Amino acid sequence: MIRIAAVGDVHVDEDVVGRFRPALEELPDCADVLLLAGDLTRHGTEAEARCVAREFGGLGVPVITVLGNHDHQCDEVPQVVKALADVGITVLEGTGMVVECAGGRLGVAGVKGFGGGFAGRCASDFGEPEMKAFVHTTNESADALGRALRGLDCDRLVALTHYSPVPDTLAGEPLEIYPFLGSYQLGQAIDSAPTALALHGHAHAGTERGTTPGGVRVRNVAHPVIKQAYSIFHLGDQLE
Repeated sequence: MIRIAAVGDVHVDEDVVGRFRPALEELPDCADVLLLAGDLTRHGTEAEARCVAREFGGLGVPVITVLGNHDHQCDEVPQVVKALADVGITVLEGTGMVVECAGGRLGVAGVKGFGGGFAGRCASDFGEPEMKAFVHTTNESADALGRALRGLDCDRLVALTHYSPVPDTLAGEPLEIYPFLGSYQLGQAIDSAPTALALHGHAHAGTERGTTPGGVRVRNVAHPVIKQAYSIFHLGDQLE
């Protein structure tokens, strides 16, 4: 059994430091790894990233994350990534890694992802250069996730994104903003590999549970949705 703790959209700044830490200190007793589904900060500043590092660094379990749209806001992504890396937090973007757990080898592949919408109501690569560029970003991100997932040699495989790969977990959000909360291409990428679980954030008013067209379980772990420091998932024969 592999035990995964996960949360997203913690939006840490100086005033949040210490809020999650008491629960996080208990992680070695209940999880093999902590996955963070982006929007670690409020505005993507280096100072905020150092706050994230204080809150989520040195936990006694590997911490793996993707960035979210908030983490890009101030164009300080290299500084944000370095502040996290300095305390051993791994940032994935079209990349993956394997963690040796007592219950087996866990592979985690991640990208931030991007918007675009879902089957029947999605953006298309047609028309103005700006629209083509938008969809190109969506496709590139999904392609990178698919390559990373298929490139991992592991016992159990998890996809980690900020944007949603399915509309199921967006239920509760206004329909008008679905195209800005995720894309079907991410779901296709997840279905292109033997993925056991897909985790995302971003949809604060969304729903926790969903499934890709290929049957992969999807969980929205945004903090406003799960309403706790993290959720725990057990990967064995069945997801718990």
